[in-house]
Amino acid sequence: MVVKVLFAVYIILWLYLAVEPLDRFDWILDNLLVFLLGPPFLYSVRRFRFSDISYVLIIVYLMLCAVGAHWSYSFVPAGDWLQQAFGFGRNHYDRLVHFSFGLLLAYPLKEWLVRVVKVPLPWPYYFSPLLLLALSALFECIEALVVEAVNPELGMIFLGAQGDMWDAQKDMIVALYGAAIAMIVAWIAARRTTL
Repeated sequence: MVVKVLFAVYIILWLYLAVEPLDRFDWILDNLLVFLLGPPFLYSVRRFRFSDISYVLIIVYLMLCAVGAHWSYSFVPAGDWLQQAFGFGRNHYDRLVHFSFGLLLAYPLKEWLVRVVKVPLPWPYYFSPLLLLALSALFECIEALVVEAVNPELGMIFLGAQGDMWDAQKDMIVALYGAAIAMIVAWIAARRTTL
């Protein structure tokens, strides 16, 4: 029930944020994965059901992405607040989303590795962060190729680098940190329930 309500909230939020985004072209590019992966994901629910906690984590991550797409990541007001509160030199909302990519998606990936791929424990605790790091790197490469193919002038603006030439590498590192934290917490929780 909680998952259905949260999914409905996500759909309402996504529709609301789809109206008059900061930059429509940027919004379309930021939502390509939602458009491409959303239908297969919904179809797969009949074949494989994640735990409720995994669905909650996935939906929260999608909500963060919807907010970022609306504001073109670099201009999300929450990122401006963080910038002012902590004296950051840039809006770090995009970095927060990359961290959340690891933190929020590591557990569902671990669950999939255990239940579908049948990877024996404890290996999913190690493989989840590594796979998410690889997916993060793949995403950074695809993002750069899309910008180069679609609108090279948009380049650094769409990529959200905000003048940081190491932006892609830092995004991948924080995704790895998030995934590692998630797997440490999941491992501790699993150990506590078996003791």
